Amino acid sequence: MSHLLYLAGRSAWNRRLTLGLTLIAIALSVTLLLGVERVRHDARESFAQSVSGTDLVIGARTSPVQLMLYSVFRIGEATNNVKWESFQHLAAHPLVAWAIPLSLGDSHRGYSVVGTSTAYFDHFRYSGEQTLTFSAGTRFANLFEAVVGAEVAERLKYRAGDRIVLNHGASDIGAEHADKPFTVVGILARTGTPVDRSVHVPLEAIEAIHLDWQGGAPMPGVAIPAEYVRKFDLTPKNITAALIGLKSRAAVFRMQRYSNEYEGEPLMAVLPGVALDQLWQVVGIAERVLLAVSGMVVAVGLAGLVAVVLASLNERRRELAILRSVGARPREIFLLLMIEAVGITLAGAVAGVILLAILTATLAPVAAARYGLIIEQRYVASGELVLLGAVVAMGVLASLLPGYRAYKLSLADGLTPRL
Repeated sequence: MSHLLYLAGRSAWNRRLTLGLTLIAIALSVTLLLGVERVRHDARESFAQSVSGTDLVIGARTSPVQLMLYSVFRIGEATNNVKWESFQHLAAHPLVAWAIPLSLGDSHRGYSVVGTSTAYFDHFRYSGEQTLTFSAGTRFANLFEAVVGAEVAERLKYRAGDRIVLNHGASDIGAEHADKPFTVVGILARTGTPVDRSVHVPLEAIEAIHLDWQGGAPMPGVAIPAEYVRKFDLTPKNITAALIGLKSRAAVFRMQRYSNEYEGEPLMAVLPGVALDQLWQVVGIAERVLLAVSGMVVAVGLAGLVAVVLASLNERRRELAILRSVGARPREIFLLLMIEAVGITLAGAVAGVILLAILTATLAPVAAARYGLIIEQRYVASGELVLLGAVVAMGVLASLLPGYRAYKLSLADGLTPRL
């Protein structure tokens, strides 16, 4: 076998340009295949780790997926609000350990504004019970103070002490609350979750900036300066959703049923893990399509390998015939071609893994900073090993055709001159 490996290596080196291009094609296709699998896996993990330690998410009655999207991921808008009295009633339930109110709807330069309480900084968890920490400043303590996420601070160059103005509505085209600016008092450390892309303000501040608004527009001829808003009752009338933590996880279904059957208004309580599973069922088709496309790219790369080896047989007939004349058996010729094709496949797979590691190290910080997608820097995960094994198996199968073709070539076919 060692002499066959030597012969295959020498033969491949003589055709290094053609086989090198084929190896590059296989390496790129393997990189694409493993890259799609890695992004798919890490995107699912990032979504799953966006909220941790929260037993229930409660909002107006809608679909569980939609409730999770707008309350946790800041995607879309709520179909309805939750009355403040309802939130207080649920928060006072004997089974509830803590409750975080969320008021959404406004924005700042394309980023979501979250009205909440200081309980948000005490009880919000992500990525396996990690707590929110500050890279600068501290939590808000006064009415017109704001805490911004890491991405907001980085992209907009904010520092503690800067003043910002909120927009009415979820886009920048909405009117500004320019008469009531906020002071940035804290910048949260990066979490890789939607928290990085949010501006957090006191719940009462949301009421304060809308005192002189009605029906989504400023009231004509009415303007309440910021220094006078504290004379008004700033108790919220409604919130968008609430994050609930229970004293005992065993009571989660009891509290869910209690919330869903709440008589004050139609509410829905969802378990974050269950809702995320439903979300991935929705996007699972796209995942499978991406993997299928990547698999087809790998198949095309291996087909190119087969085509190159088959095309080279016409040029190598004399070489193979000479090997036969000095004692090589047809079975050894068959193995020689197989070793060559499988070797190129293995080399391409290894090169693809190395290229993926380089791309991951280079692009992971960009993905985290711009898209909040945490891509773990690793060599090969267990799921990726399965795909690599499938690629090598396909390479073995692909090598059978040129090997069989060489096996059938007769000795006279290679030694007889062609006119």
